[in-house]
Amino acid sequence: MTRRRYIDWARAVAVLVMIEAHTLDSWTLTSVRRSIAFRDAQILGGFAAPLFLWLAGVSLVLSASNAARRQGSRAAAVDAVCRRGLEVFVLAFLFRLQGFIVTPGGAIVSLFRVDILNIMGPAIVAAAIVWGLNTRTDRLVASYAAITLAFAMLTPTVRAMPLVDRLPMWIQWYVRPSGDMTLFTAFPWAGFVFAGAAVGALVAAVEDPAVERRLQTWLAAAGAAFIVVGFYTASLPTIYSRSSFWTSSPTWFAIRVGVLMVTFSAIYLFAQIAERHGIALVPLERFGRSSLFVYWIHVELVYGYASWPVHGKLPLWGTAIAYVAFSVLMYKSIDVRDRTVRWFKTRGGAGSPVPVNFTT
Repeated sequence: MTRRRYIDWARAVAVLVMIEAHTLDSWTLTSVRRSIAFRDAQILGGFAAPLFLWLAGVSLVLSASNAARRQGSRAAAVDAVCRRGLEVFVLAFLFRLQGFIVTPGGAIVSLFRVDILNIMGPAIVAAAIVWGLNTRTDRLVASYAAITLAFAMLTPTVRAMPLVDRLPMWIQWYVRPSGDMTLFTAFPWAGFVFAGAAVGALVAAVEDPAVERRLQTWLAAAGAAFIVVGFYTASLPTIYSRSSFWTSSPTWFAIRVGVLMVTFSAIYLFAQIAERHGIALVPLERFGRSSLFVYWIHVELVYGYASWPVHGKLPLWGTAIAYVAFSVLMYKSIDVRDRTVRWFKTRGGAGSPVPVNFTT
């Protein structure tokens, strides 16, 4: 099975949108935050996290399917993906520890703040187990779709449940927003992983390029339908006693999933056109393969002491210029990392450098 480069490109788009969201939030003047341009840029930046989680779902199914083909064992494939999910969960705490050390002054309890990796890791584990229990593609897609629907529809209900108040505080942070301690919650964010896994199951079952092209067309059409249905249902009276369109509404969840599916198919189409014309967007592909590395290093640079002089100081056009410059810096950091790793691998040994392939 050849690597589907357009998935790396999609992950690179998520990286660039993520950097846009964080630089916009950290460096822009307070006085311009009520402008329409800032609002639109903020909405665009809000798609970074769903896209990351959704692509994690797509990738885990492709990874499990390829591992099962190589090793001839579904159990071994599930074990490998589950280990990856647990690694991501552990990395979430190491990431917070790094921030606590590099940017001192925060409370120790902030080490347990729930961020995107805290949600992504357990969701990957759960999705891998579901993959292992379903050998047929149709049942696998149906299972993922049902779980996705449950996460979306139960979000307003779960957040309002009195039972949540009885849970230990650190578990509540994973279920219901709690100030600065929950940047993400399982409901509805884990649902994006399962939504992506449903698409990943369809893509993994395809080996003929012609069939994959038709599949991408259907995915785009389905995504457009989700967007239309989401906006329509948003215009109707809500069925929940307490719900917010921008945070807990299933309608906004459906719209975002639809946008992700259309974007995914559009990137696939762009990749096909680029391939026909012999265009190799190596920088975009490297960004995608190094998404976790860029995420790891850029947050402290954007919010920490390194960029303190520009925190809340830039006009919107200044933030745009700084964003471009910072994105170039992040790409150069990938090159520095690769060169450093190659140097360590060849240090003290003869022969040609060992090629390094970083996959996130």
